[in-house]
Amino acid sequence: MNALRAAGFDAIIDVRSPAEYAEDHIPGAISMPVLSDAERAIVGTIYKQESPFKARKIGAALVARNAAHHIETQLMGHDGGWRPLVYCWRGGQRSGSFAAILQQIGWRAEVLSGGYRTWRRHVVSKLYDATLPFRVIRLDGFTGTAKTEVLQRVAALGGQVLDLEGLACHRGSILGDVVGPQPAQKGFETALVAAFAGFDPQRPLLVEAESARIGALRLPPALWVAMRHAPRIVLAAEPMARSRYLARIYADLMADRAGLSRRLNGLRALAGHAVVDDWLTMLEAGQAEALAASLIALHYDPAYGRLRHGDPTAIIAQIDAGDLGDAALDRAAQAVLAALV
Repeated sequence: MNALRAAGFDAIIDVRSPAEYAEDHIPGAISMPVLSDAERAIVGTIYKQESPFKARKIGAALVARNAAHHIETQLMGHDGGWRPLVYCWRGGQRSGSFAAILQQIGWRAEVLSGGYRTWRRHVVSKLYDATLPFRVIRLDGFTGTAKTEVLQRVAALGGQVLDLEGLACHRGSILGDVVGPQPAQKGFETALVAAFAGFDPQRPLLVEAESARIGALRLPPALWVAMRHAPRIVLAAEPMARSRYLARIYADLMADRAGLSRRLNGLRALAGHAVVDDWLTMLEAGQAEALAASLIALHYDPAYGRLRHGDPTAIIAQIDAGDLGDAALDRAAQAVLAALV
């Protein structure tokens, strides 16, 4: 990614289909598909079942038509010095055709050699084949100790922070997703590499303690290994304060009784039918704090205890988050930042 920036391109254009782009793309790339998802499927079927030559003829007509649309609707404002980088899946016909049309106009279009696969190999090398060049520190603590909010406040104070739940669009617990769906695994990994590119290896990197999965997404090996061996800063708060905090920050989920009921019912195998029935009764009665307190006592804290049992990593600071109000969280964030040495 740094090499692409250094090359001085004015734009990066992804000409793959919308579905391919949605799954993952080079950071900052603009989607200008030369084949729609349906058109790509049709051309591929003709190529395999009828004739490669027929498929190329039909594909060429579609590419030319779609390229004309993009030029007319999005590219007319560029002058003759405009220099875009164009890529498709492997730097083949789709990107070559589109770049050739742009070159004929007079623009200094170039094709990314190897296409998207070149980018994907770069991501894999960073997250699967290499060791992270950062000194990772985990922000740990029981559920409801406001780890995510403290993490964000540390970032606002100038700390170097990786917000995994934000990138994964998931709250990292049974209460689940944030607004919108999670990204695809490849898109999540691209977001991680893009975030790492902006970090200073000479400064500690604060990451919220997570399991190997956040919702449906897996933490890639380089990050997971670094986190498993990272020292911890532990936040603490009394169960009553944590119950109030969870009831407040998950008010939207508490209001969605049908959705939360489905999530709670999914815990029957772990918690037992009687416990889950009690949770559902509290939910129906609107007893948000009581429900949060029971989840803490019977689900979250036992799970955290099992997860941390025998954890050999060092604890470099234990910080009291008090009543988890704004002033207390500000103080906790400042204490966390001071401990990042």
